[in-house]
Amino acid sequence: MTISGIVLCGGGSTRMGRDKALLQFGEDTMLARVVRLVGHAADEVVVVAREGQDIAAPAKEMPYLRVVRDPVEGMGPLAGIVTGLKAIGNDRAFVIACDMPLVRPALIRRLVELAGDHDVCVPVSDGYVMTMCAIYRASVIDEAERLVGSGQRSVRRLIDRVNAKRVDAAELRDVDPELESFFSCDTPERYQQALVRLKTDATR
Repeated sequence: MTISGIVLCGGGSTRMGRDKALLQFGEDTMLARVVRLVGHAADEVVVVAREGQDIAAPAKEMPYLRVVRDPVEGMGPLAGIVTGLKAIGNDRAFVIACDMPLVRPALIRRLVELAGDHDVCVPVSDGYVMTMCAIYRASVIDEAERLVGSGQRSVRRLIDRVNAKRVDAAELRDVDPELESFFSCDTPERYQQALVRLKTDATR
């Protein structure tokens, strides 16, 4: 089954204090690493960036990568998902934030398998719905646009309104034992923790 990847990087990075997409992570920037890992499971990757954002992605080394821009800045991840879904060439996409550099391609593939005919397939870990590490079909665009048009920014609200499959994270531990795919680097402390995890895992 073909699938697209959508990487959202247009946020303001206010908690980090600098653009998360450009932070160094191993041999890559954080954005380039996420794009590369998603590219192992998807046949195209669309990066959704804010207007004027210099993402410095190594496009020459990633022919499957395209960059699109949020039409309106500051509308949050729900609007970014709409922008990304409108740009993809497949019926569904794996959506992830650029600050989740420990994502495992095997987990992406498992979510694709579990999605079936659902509009959304989203993991739930410790009661938290992992909206930024989930499968979305293009069929949610209309409902998502209605929510954005009404001023709603919550991706959870979209998931509650469509045919969504929620997957207990315990079902994913065979492909990601520590569930590191869900680890987000949204603060300097979390960024340093992720770098430690990268160094201690020789398989990455």
